[in-house]
Amino acid sequence: MTEARGSRLTVEDWINAGYAILAEEGIKGLKLEPLCARVDATKGSFYWHFSGMEGYRQALVQAWGEVRDADRSHFAGLRSLPPRERLSQMMAALVDARHWRLERAMREWARTDDAVAAGVRASDARVVDAVRQAFVDDGFDSEDADVRANATFAAGIGFLHLSGSRPSAAAAARRERFLDIMLTH
Repeated sequence: MTEARGSRLTVEDWINAGYAILAEEGIKGLKLEPLCARVDATKGSFYWHFSGMEGYRQALVQAWGEVRDADRSHFAGLRSLPPRERLSQMMAALVDARHWRLERAMREWARTDDAVAAGVRASDARVVDAVRQAFVDDGFDSEDADVRANATFAAGIGFLHLSGSRPSAAAAARRERFLDIMLTH
């Protein structure tokens, strides 16, 4: 994303630029000068919107959590679907082409930053609860549903990291086969 100098940048413009850098280079690439170059703006423009890199990073984490929660909020609307279909859509959402690179970058960042890790854990807990409910709705008792939900979520993260440079039909087929196994009574 490049904004012409002189056009008014928004916080969202800066956040999106940061996400692009995170997805492409990881947290080590998230520095002020490359960020300013990405949006074709001065450091003064950056400081107009943020108190500094720490404040900017906090804004990135908060915005990511809000976007992720908004994406996952549709899980409640899936309750009317059969459990198998619900689980398939949930797993596909984790590695959705729009977010998969950023998801991986945020999880990597969470390994070294407690605030990011807390945000990731909170969002993950809501997803695991929705997955657990799908297993309960499929007829598993609470204990089995809990084990299967955690295993499914963990496998989903594994699928995310094994997905290579972009999601593929073969990876989607493996996820579907995994769900078949997890739903075997």
